[in-house]
Amino acid sequence: MSDTTCHMSISLDGFVAGPDQSRDDPLGRRGRELHGWHLGDPRATDADRTATGWLMRPRGAYVMGRNMYGPIRGEWDEDWSGWWGPEPPYHAPVFVLTHHAHEPVELEGGTTFHFVTAGFDAAFSAARDIAGDQGVDIAGGASTVRQALAAGVVDELTLDIAPVLLGSGERIFDGSETFGFEPVEVLHSPLSTHVRYRRTGAALRQSRQDGLRNLEDAAE
Repeated sequence: MSDTTCHMSISLDGFVAGPDQSRDDPLGRRGRELHGWHLGDPRATDADRTATGWLMRPRGAYVMGRNMYGPIRGEWDEDWSGWWGPEPPYHAPVFVLTHHAHEPVELEGGTTFHFVTAGFDAAFSAARDIAGDQGVDIAGGASTVRQALAAGVVDELTLDIAPVLLGSGERIFDGSETFGFEPVEVLHSPLSTHVRYRRTGAALRQSRQDGLRNLEDAAE
């Protein structure tokens, strides 16, 4: 599947992470409550297991922000290789947005983190080139997803809507004026309502027009 996907857990009030994210609490205060459906809550059902399959399906490459990769800010002043241990779940190249250059980090299972300082468009272009027919996933966090939505590159967006109110934290739709997706599949459990959206035809046409316009501008 060559589509670009994005799969995010979200609260009823629109937050994908709680406030005060830190090394000890990477999802922010109460942020883990959004993820019980795939993190071992005994109330999980077959719907949650199906959605977990959507989340974990192999992709050809990933794009993520530095906050998703780890808690270090500013210059790289310590050795860090991600939250996931020696074998991250990606098993593919991961392009990390950062303002500070860093050599690639190669880990077990085929995951290599590449650090991109030229912005989202450059990271997405590199991911798309290497992913080929296997497609790209926008892995998070909130800022990276916002950039992907603004760029119009997401073909399929899955939201796992937890029955939780966080009150504050990180949102993915701040600054968005239109949605441009329609639901194509809905599953639910006591822990989450899983909605799989596809980009509408009108949004797809607009994205293609914008892409052609960008190519024309680059050629001038």
